[in-house]
Amino acid sequence: MTYLQTTADFYAEVAQTPEVGLCCVQSNPLTLPELTIPLPMQEMNYGCGTTVHPNELAGEPTVLYVGVGGGLEALQFSYFCRRPGGVIAVDPVPAMRTAALRNLKLASQQNSWFQTDFVEVRAGDAFALPVPDNSVDVVAQNCLFNIFEPADLHRALQELIRFKPHGRLIMSDPIATRPVPEHLRQDERLRAMCLSGALTYEEYTQHLIDVGFGQIEIRARRPYRLLDSVTYQLEQNLLLESLDSVSFKVPIPEDGACIFTGKTAIYAGSEPLFDDQAGHILQQGVPSAVCDKTALKLGSTYPDKILVTDSTWHYDGGGCC
Repeated sequence: MTYLQTTADFYAEVAQTPEVGLCCVQSNPLTLPELTIPLPMQEMNYGCGTTVHPNELAGEPTVLYVGVGGGLEALQFSYFCRRPGGVIAVDPVPAMRTAALRNLKLASQQNSWFQTDFVEVRAGDAFALPVPDNSVDVVAQNCLFNIFEPADLHRALQELIRFKPHGRLIMSDPIATRPVPEHLRQDERLRAMCLSGALTYEEYTQHLIDVGFGQIEIRARRPYRLLDSVTYQLEQNLLLESLDSVSFKVPIPEDGACIFTGKTAIYAGSEPLFDDQAGHILQQGVPSAVCDKTALKLGSTYPDKILVTDSTWHYDGGGCC
């Protein structure tokens, strides 16, 4: 597991000397009323998307954030969890924990509502999280799990799913539009930079299902980086994408997990309502969000009655599944 040490060394470097634009240069911090992001936090925005989705943070949940980085998203989570220990941020790199604590102190000076004890920074890693079972509602990680080799990713996900029943895992990671060649996967520094460890979308979601997540919702899927054929010694250019997802700790149905990618089903028949007798009721002419599994069943079983739209790669609730 030398690649994990290479990763730790790399992030110790960028904790002490911020590397602006290390990850997704197009990613801007979520803007919220009365929230000021200190400049050092912005310079250490080492994420490829966002894990802060307000509709998942009602009721002041306890949030476990894995890989604290510069503290930016820990601060954003505490915006919704304004109490001591509402956010627990874990990181194995001492220099990164030091930088995050420094940045959070600065944030307390620039945000009257924020107190530094809202975020508890702990030493630890994704394989042995320093929290008891069933003690957190939300777990989040940004641009971390793509670094892991598949077997280690499985271990980390098994550790994460110890949170409360019906809890949520919020993730943002690069994915690859085709398998990353082995010569890049073996480059430990590129892996640490989130450029060579990405799985395909199908592999990524299957890992989530394999550890027991019964529902996965895709919040965003967008271009991330292009690995050009010359620089990276490829037969053709390879596009990496950024995937934001929310996975729910609910039982997996007998017919498989529900993955929502923004598809809808629209009943085009003559009756006011359509009932497939399997829990899906569609109103005539009105799009209803459905998971990909249901979309396939409805579209193939009732091709003359139901129109199924393509994935938008954005879903934030609703529908009939």
